[in-house]
Amino acid sequence: MTTLTKQKVHHNLQPAVLVEHTITQGKGKLSNSGALVINTGRFTGRSPKDRFIVEDDITRDAVDWGDINISTDQKTFDALFAQIKYFQDELEEYYVRDVYACASNKYRLPVKVYTEHPWQSLFAYNMFLRPTEKELRTFTHEWEVYSFPSVKADANLHKVRQENFAIINFSQKKIIIGGTAYTGEIKKGIFSVLNFTLPTERGVFPMHCSANVGENADTALFFGLSGTGKTTLSNDPDRRLIGDDEHGWATSSVFNFEGGCYAKTIDLSPTKEPQIYKAIKFGAMLENIGFQEDGCTPDYSDTSITQNTRVSYPIYHIDNIMYKSRGDLPQNVFFLTCDAFGVLPPISKLSKEQAMYHFMSGYTAKIAGTEDGINEPQATFSAGFGAPFLPLHPSKYAELLGEKIEAGSGVGSGKINVWLVNTGWTGGPYGIGSRVELAFTRAMIKAAILGKLDTVECAKLPVFGLEYPTSCPDVPNALLNPRQTWPNEQDYDNKAADLAQLFEANFEKYKAGTAEDIVAAGPKTQ
Repeated sequence: MTTLTKQKVHHNLQPAVLVEHTITQGKGKLSNSGALVINTGRFTGRSPKDRFIVEDDITRDAVDWGDINISTDQKTFDALFAQIKYFQDELEEYYVRDVYACASNKYRLPVKVYTEHPWQSLFAYNMFLRPTEKELRTFTHEWEVYSFPSVKADANLHKVRQENFAIINFSQKKIIIGGTAYTGEIKKGIFSVLNFTLPTERGVFPMHCSANVGENADTALFFGLSGTGKTTLSNDPDRRLIGDDEHGWATSSVFNFEGGCYAKTIDLSPTKEPQIYKAIKFGAMLENIGFQEDGCTPDYSDTSITQNTRVSYPIYHIDNIMYKSRGDLPQNVFFLTCDAFGVLPPISKLSKEQAMYHFMSGYTAKIAGTEDGINEPQATFSAGFGAPFLPLHPSKYAELLGEKIEAGSGVGSGKINVWLVNTGWTGGPYGIGSRVELAFTRAMIKAAILGKLDTVECAKLPVFGLEYPTSCPDVPNALLNPRQTWPNEQDYDNKAADLAQLFEANFEKYKAGTAEDIVAAGPKTQ
């Protein structure tokens, strides 16, 4: 075995050096904006069925085991970790990065990230919180992440599904990733750790959401699955960004888990997403994009590699950011859903019980063409708007949400408003109706944040029982009632009944452990 030497271990290299290493090793190129462009190979997204948690004394009775949280044993972990360590020791060079998760000194988690490729280390630099030079001198990590794509599992020998794997070991405080170079596995591994430890050990509500702050120090949260507009809507030039993906809601503050943004770039444009577009410069890293004819200008409409094209960049690439990535308690919480069935109102106000119900449901819809085999809209439910990252039972997180709503914001009236926002279709389902215009969605969110919907007359939507405003500044009144936007109201009623049944069927698995008033807050199929 090769003797490990300091010369082959690159510690905490600056972005410019990592970009240089990537290019000289033939693993990437520069775009016309100066951003590094890399290809993650076979895997261009996470692989939830190949993510495991070691079942041990810490996790055995705490984790919500099943299709999402898949168990493995210590023996399997040890075998794959030994394989990674052997490969690591045989490499001519590899990369180490010291980072923090959680922009709160009280809760921050020191992490050491070991990677095979220089661009993986750049991703860690972009996405996590960067210690100062002074902090690095005394940095002591608590968790370790090992990401070595060239290390592949033997499905039969290691009792895994295929050659790629991501395994979390809470006893040893390690995450090992192999067989896949998709960088999102690194950040979501740490997110899963925080989703387990913060509620159980610290009483903090971990959230898959973006967050921003207005000029009056009012914080807003945006929950939503991929494609619902979470990153786009939180990047508001009139508000300061706390973060675009992962946050904690503590007793007196909301804080970012990360130090950067990981935005989807499919159909990105400087007019619709100016903040994100401007952030794609030297130091940013584009993944799996195509190019225009000149070979260096990104073609953000190109899906030849994947629909899931991405960019990572440090949060300071955004001009309007919140100092230290922290804000006061939220006054407005938005649940974003891309309803491809055209049933839900473009905005509606939720009671606490409705908020808990819709949080546990985590509804959105996939549309034709987004994945192989999808030829018509399909309802998708992901508890907490991020089920793949929630080790505990969804009800645990919903209870935390309910407690936070009950406690209030502590600002002004102290009330926390929760809104359900449909960024999907209106006037009919996908293929018949049209998507709600982004300008109208922005106007509704702005009106909600400024309190302009508080005194507006509301109406209640049949079946779903959602209260929606009958008027909103800068939005056509006709858009606010989804039933009236359809050419045939009976067709709407039929589709609403169909969607309600899907909600009810999905929630069936939660009924046994959920309070009756929360169950009753869902749609009525009778």
